[in-house]
Amino acid sequence: MPQTVVVIPTYNERENIRRLVPVVLRAVDCHVVVVDDESPDGTAVVVEEMAASDPRVHLVRHSPKMGIGPAYKEGFRYAFTLQPEFIVQMDADLSHPPEMLPRFVELAKEADVVLGSRYVRGITVVNWPIERLLISYFGNAYVRLITRMPVRDATGGYKCWRREALAAIGTEHVRSNGYAFQIETSFRAWRHGFRMREEPIVFVDRDVGDSKMSKRIGLEALWIVWWLKLSDLLGRL
Repeated sequence: MPQTVVVIPTYNERENIRRLVPVVLRAVDCHVVVVDDESPDGTAVVVEEMAASDPRVHLVRHSPKMGIGPAYKEGFRYAFTLQPEFIVQMDADLSHPPEMLPRFVELAKEADVVLGSRYVRGITVVNWPIERLLISYFGNAYVRLITRMPVRDATGGYKCWRREALAAIGTEHVRSNGYAFQIETSFRAWRHGFRMREEPIVFVDRDVGDSKMSKRIGLEALWIVWWLKLSDLLGRL
């Protein structure tokens, strides 16, 4: 059984996933689970070809397309069957540096969840438009203000979990999607008392393909923090 499994959700990431998977496999001893959300560009075919030549690569076809949250939950379910010690989640667009994987795994031997952070040491984001950077930065300040969660980058999607911690937060009960999925899973880990460690990363915006950010995803992140706060007060998390 692999010590580490890296879960990567995809939608129209054919070129990026072709570049990313080999780099991840070289960076750390792991298996890679790609969860494809019915990409019409043939992303799944590319992953299927890689899986045919390397048993460390696994393809999960997720249908119907429902967004990143349900895709991650499906990927986590598959990862649990491999019984790794650590489960990493990362984006497919090469914005999350694979070279940080060994560091994340090492830190996760002491922490229950390691969060790759763009804001824990200043702002370490490259090539984002200023308006998107401001929305992200002040959005995270908003999350901290409402939830009191001591995390500088609650919307980041680059995380390394101890398998027991990820199982304990009950991902099957997570109702959020998009950035809100990242907020909710981190909030649940914090409220369960798990040890959290933010590690700085340099986040470089994608150079191939389109961002999946939308107004609906942004609005969900705005209201989900109030739902989390209320659910926590009522003891329903």
